[in-house]
Amino acid sequence: MNQAHLSIRGIRKTFGSFTALDSIHLDVRKNEFVCLLGPSGCGKTTLLRIIAGLEHPDTGTVSAGGRDITALPPAQRNFGMMFQSYALFPNMTAAQNIAFGLKSRKLGKRDVAEKVRESLDLVDLWEMRDKYPSQLSGGQQQRIALARAVALSPDFLLLDEPLSALDAKVRHKLRGEIRALQEKIGVTTIMVTHDQEEALTMADRIVVMNNAEVAQIGTPREVYERPASPFVADFIGAINFLDGAELQERGVRGAGGMMAVRPEHIGAEEPGSRGGIPAVVRGIEFRGPFYHVMLDVLGSGGEPLGRPMTIHVSAQHYQQLGLEKNKKLSLRLPEERLIAFEPQAAAK
Repeated sequence: MNQAHLSIRGIRKTFGSFTALDSIHLDVRKNEFVCLLGPSGCGKTTLLRIIAGLEHPDTGTVSAGGRDITALPPAQRNFGMMFQSYALFPNMTAAQNIAFGLKSRKLGKRDVAEKVRESLDLVDLWEMRDKYPSQLSGGQQQRIALARAVALSPDFLLLDEPLSALDAKVRHKLRGEIRALQEKIGVTTIMVTHDQEEALTMADRIVVMNNAEVAQIGTPREVYERPASPFVADFIGAINFLDGAELQERGVRGAGGMMAVRPEHIGAEEPGSRGGIPAVVRGIEFRGPFYHVMLDVLGSGGEPLGRPMTIHVSAQHYQQLGLEKNKKLSLRLPEERLIAFEPQAAAK
């Protein structure tokens, strides 16, 4: 494992009687893209503000490159920051917005001009250099804000919900652009988001947070396929929670305690298949490349048990099965795809 470029140790932060962060530990490697992911109020933005120096922790330390920066003001941390609100000066052109921070670094006029051009070229907006923010689209404003953040050649790039104010199509496009730019300039990046898809598609590692604590740290694949707790499983993607004892009774080997399985991993067949779990379709949602099918598990007598499940069925398989409301199916749970939770994790 590479040495940590940013190290967070024992960070705790309270606001009156409210605990925003409780004993946070995190190491970020050089050039890594890390997403802080979690529901509103979990502490992710507070942690980012502490890293930036905009908030001070009650206890704990923040170190960058092996140097303790906990007490340093923001201006001495060499962090570039990009906000959800863009925070562009409305009375300045795109080029002037980028130049503003560079001039405070006492750079010469020629150096500032070169940096401005270089930064605008990076986000492919050189032709918009003389436009004011009000003349730019939301996506263009966000790219200007990104250009301003990287123009200072920061050691770290901090992104606070940078895409949440944009419409879905622009958001999807900018995800790829931000990640490509981050890889091109090789800057260590920490991004706050509550959007699971954003974290899964952009991050090298995801820090899942809940109730002021870190619930799990791992690659997108790790947190999706091997969630450490029911909270993580439920927060990242769709999930079905199952009773392990009941699965054992139905012949599923290795089941026990609380189990879970993703909807896309459940097989669906015509009713009566040996070893399958009988269920009845209660609702169907078209999702483009697949159908989201809601079912009720049936008891031995064919009666609904009131235990809902969801499965994802491809359009082709949907037609083959002739799926419709009240149709009965037999569900197959691949044992290698079942997620088992330790008792202490299941209790959270």
